[in-house]
Amino acid sequence: MKIIILNSHPIQYFTPLYKYGSANSGDLEVWYCSDESLKGNYDPGFSKKIKWDIDLLQGYNYRFFKNSSPKPSIHNGFFGLINLGIIKALFKEPKSIVIIHGWGYVTHVLTIIFAKMFGHEVALRAETPNKQEDLKPRLLTRLKHLYLRFLFLFVKTFLYIGQENKQFYLRLGQKGKKFIFAPYSVDNERFQQESNQLSKSEAKAFLNIPQQSFAILFCGKYIDKKRPLDLLKAFKLANVTTSVLVLLGEGELRQEIEEYIQNQQLQNNVILTGFINQSDLYKYYKAADVFVMCSGLGETWGLSVNEAMNFGLPLIISDTTGCASDLVKSNGYIFPTGDIAKLAYFIQKMSNSNIEKRMVMAAESLRIINNYSFQVIIENLKKLINTNNGCEGDSNINLKSNKQ
Repeated sequence: MKIIILNSHPIQYFTPLYKYGSANSGDLEVWYCSDESLKGNYDPGFSKKIKWDIDLLQGYNYRFFKNSSPKPSIHNGFFGLINLGIIKALFKEPKSIVIIHGWGYVTHVLTIIFAKMFGHEVALRAETPNKQEDLKPRLLTRLKHLYLRFLFLFVKTFLYIGQENKQFYLRLGQKGKKFIFAPYSVDNERFQQESNQLSKSEAKAFLNIPQQSFAILFCGKYIDKKRPLDLLKAFKLANVTTSVLVLLGEGELRQEIEEYIQNQQLQNNVILTGFINQSDLYKYYKAADVFVMCSGLGETWGLSVNEAMNFGLPLIISDTTGCASDLVKSNGYIFPTGDIAKLAYFIQKMSNSNIEKRMVMAAESLRIINNYSFQVIIENLKKLINTNNGCEGDSNINLKSNKQ
């Protein structure tokens, strides 16, 4: 049975999964609503034009559909993507498994409804964590939940990315539906191979970080959701004189960050990298001794945490971050979002820990992240294919490769 995946645009985190899936799960095709990410368009989060330096279309079958929105863009909200041609395409396709990434655009909703009407099996892979729902305005949240309860009537299978995401579906009454674990993942194989390409001392030399310094890494846009100023304030409060803070990213808060660094005289201990493309990320992860994500509402997962774990990094993660309950065990610490004193305490605790403890935490990060992989996703999707073909378990199905 064919798998059709609907996505808004080519995304650097997802395309390696599609390549892997095409080679290992059979007839797979990705339908895109926009090609903005291929053109190097302006990204409001990074406050600059972004063009990824990896091939986002290599190794799998794909189609682009015309966007009929009056204001076409992935950045223009619900009505930014209206791809009416998808309805005709769904009608022509033989029965397939149609995986839709969320409900954030008109096209998503149309695809969920019409795929069901035309006899396809609708599988939803969204990312909303349950714990963040209680942080949103109550009236709007209740209205959204009523709308989603209706939309979920068209969904047969929920591909949950983590435990908080599964709890969200259960909260909305989906107890009788089919759940399949399809974890949010990055290209673990690639990152672990890159981790072995250079030593930590070589990576620190590349960044001009003193070899004995304790390197703290943040990776993300300089925007309110990511709360980079929380980390700067905690870094100042922790007063670990031998530490260096690397803020890997770019964004609208850069001027405010620079002013804070200047006012607090942190110029010698904080590195602002600017935007770093995919092919150079590994140097920064390898140089780090701990990874911090201090995000607030809206950080539905946090895939840079996955990346950091592939380098064996211990973690300090805010409790609002969607992946915290899945990825942080004995390999790190969870602190209350916005609690700068607690974040500073964990920075001090990590910097004072001995190398043996950090090695144990590193091994735990690697153990955990291997369960959040492309392999796990595809093996679980194979079970879904087998079920729809009338087979059970790991029966031998002729799954052909369909690479572009």
